[in-house]
Amino acid sequence: MVATCLHLAGFVCSFVGWIGVVVATATNDWVVTCGYTITTCRKMDELGSKGLWADCVMATGLYHCKPLVDILILPGRRGMGADEVPGDAVMSIGIQRGNLVMAVQAALQGYVQACRALMIAASVLGLPAIFLLITVLPCIRMGHEPGAAKYRRSQLGGILIILLAMCGVVATIWFPVCAHRETTIMSFGYSLYTGWIGSALCLFGGCVIVCCSGDAQTFGENRFYYGSGSSSPTHAKSAHV
Repeated sequence: MVATCLHLAGFVCSFVGWIGVVVATATNDWVVTCGYTITTCRKMDELGSKGLWADCVMATGLYHCKPLVDILILPGRRGMGADEVPGDAVMSIGIQRGNLVMAVQAALQGYVQACRALMIAASVLGLPAIFLLITVLPCIRMGHEPGAAKYRRSQLGGILIILLAMCGVVATIWFPVCAHRETTIMSFGYSLYTGWIGSALCLFGGCVIVCCSGDAQTFGENRFYYGSGSSSPTHAKSAHV
């Protein structure tokens, strides 16, 4: 009975945590940034918000977002032809230096792509994990399936939940650290808090499901069975309570 209660608690934590990870992936309020000093931003009432999908500007009566699509464009390279004169060579060197700076900026913004991939992977992993955990709930029976089969599905679902949580933890820590190198971070946004809480709940729920759900022999047997011959409670019997 205790193992069943722990399994239910782990499932609820995992489901709520997965919803939090999906919400964090879909929203853009990860960090609140400031292009100037903090005092200047407060006086001007102009703050920025940076997320996985857009950079937003928040001011009085204004909320404008710019999608982060330019980070996919890498700077082109230009070679120096044989017919170029020395003046053109100097210009070519300047262009190459500018391209190098753009390449460095693109490399610094590569963390956005990596965090996107991690959060999307976490959101997708939650679908089969939650489905597997639903099929092994005590109130769900699929024919005369043995407890060992349900135990294996439960363990697989718990492992997927733990992988989901690790992807969320890495993304939600990596993103603000790298964003702080680009600009001044005034505070964390609600999306980042949602990702942290969701990842923590998934990690806790997955560990409970994997470690505290009993063994393969007794899994799914903590149910009450009642005799159909009499309605008297004295004829009721239970198995593995």
